[in-house]
Amino acid sequence: MTKSGYPYPPDEFDVAVPGGAPVGVHRAPRSGWSSAWPFLLVAVVCAAVAWGGITLLSGGDDPAEASGGASPSTSASAPPSSSPSPSPSTSQSAPAAQYPGDPAKANKSAETIIGVYNNGGEGMDGMATVAQTNLQAAGFEGQIEPKNTGVEGGPAAGSVTANTVLYGGDRADTATAIAQTLGIDAANVKPSEDVSAHPTEGVWVILVTPLAG
Repeated sequence: MTKSGYPYPPDEFDVAVPGGAPVGVHRAPRSGWSSAWPFLLVAVVCAAVAWGGITLLSGGDDPAEASGGASPSTSASAPPSSSPSPSPSTSQSAPAAQYPGDPAKANKSAETIIGVYNNGGEGMDGMATVAQTNLQAAGFEGQIEPKNTGVEGGPAAGSVTANTVLYGGDRADTATAIAQTLGIDAANVKPSEDVSAHPTEGVWVILVTPLAG
């Protein structure tokens, strides 16, 4: 049908649209943006989903931590050792032994009888006599009898291994004075039942090593 033979007057549907898009009662003109926005929406949604997935997998940590940031310094202080602290050395010297009596109270009178016993051995000849001389010089007035160990009623031979003073009863003061006179250690001044049972002697001096002087 030609335009001149068209029986109806012109209306809005007969007006040409720029770009040549078809026009009709069932279709409105479409712009370029209206065609592109669905694709942009899909891209945004995909990006959001990807970001959410990364955040979920990383546990919400800081990106630097999630990507394996620097490990904690290994120079941090080590935990306290569980091993017990070393105990004080047991090799420390024990307190020095104390003499059992007061030498100022020693009974040096004639009633104190002292038995001086030589335990024998190399270099011991005459040591009992040396002890007797030293005790008399220190003021002991009682009988001082030099003997050898093993005699009846005296200490057995080899009964001690160091110069020793044994005393009976209440003669600790006298025994202390004797030991200090002869240079015998306090640890070797001891009470003795054998001396207490002796009929006359109240103190025994047993010599194992030579005396000084």
